[in-house]
Amino acid sequence: MFIDTHTHLFSEAFNEDRNEVVKRAVDNGITQLLLPNIDVASIQPMFDLAAQFPDNCLPMVGLHPGSVGADVEKDLSIIKEALYTHREQCIAVGEIGMDLYWDKTFVAEQEYAFREQIQWAKDLQLPIAIHARDAFDEIFSVLDALNDDRLTGVFHCFTGTYEQAQHALSYSGFKLGIGGVVTYKTSELPEVLKRIDLQHIILETDSPFLPPVPYRGKRNESAYLLHVAEKLTEVYGVTQAEIAAITTKNARELFHL
Repeated sequence: MFIDTHTHLFSEAFNEDRNEVVKRAVDNGITQLLLPNIDVASIQPMFDLAAQFPDNCLPMVGLHPGSVGADVEKDLSIIKEALYTHREQCIAVGEIGMDLYWDKTFVAEQEYAFREQIQWAKDLQLPIAIHARDAFDEIFSVLDALNDDRLTGVFHCFTGTYEQAQHALSYSGFKLGIGGVVTYKTSELPEVLKRIDLQHIILETDSPFLPPVPYRGKRNESAYLLHVAEKLTEVYGVTQAEIAAITTKNARELFHL
């Protein structure tokens, strides 16, 4: 059994065949699909999907850094109400973090939103799902300041260096989320992971984004997690069954499943 710890299955990209996508995942042994929220508009579609597939789809609530703008206070208020109202259902606060790749206009607002949502997670004893793109230094600065035994989570779609991996794992109870990028020919991630114990790894697709080889250029989906697992059998020199057992155990422990 596998767990896709990060899939945007509520996205419009799945409007035509969402039920079939869930079925394909389950048929391939990916029985739990964790849903990170993006913005105010995605809250209801995400909860609707979780209600439709309560045994398979599990929701998180958070404000993605790419969705942070001038209305950050208003958006955070709505996000917080949804999170606290559905506390028993939510498995994490996410997707949160910082993204300085596309636009640095709202850097201060991104950091503010990140700090606020970390505090919610600590108050509710939930892990966080961190989006980090071109912002490791900024994110580490925040986490260093807020780190305590209530801070747990995952660096989603980790593609950093070995040194960044070590820093991320220095926070107690953190994992690295590994997805399709590990299968890319130009990726340096396989060499990084060879120095990271499998006990620190959980699997994800980030679908519909970042499809693994051989699906690059197409829509990603949870069933393709098997290609990520297959690549990790090469990296770690173990069987796919071992990859499944260890990463599933890691995900269950992190998200209290």
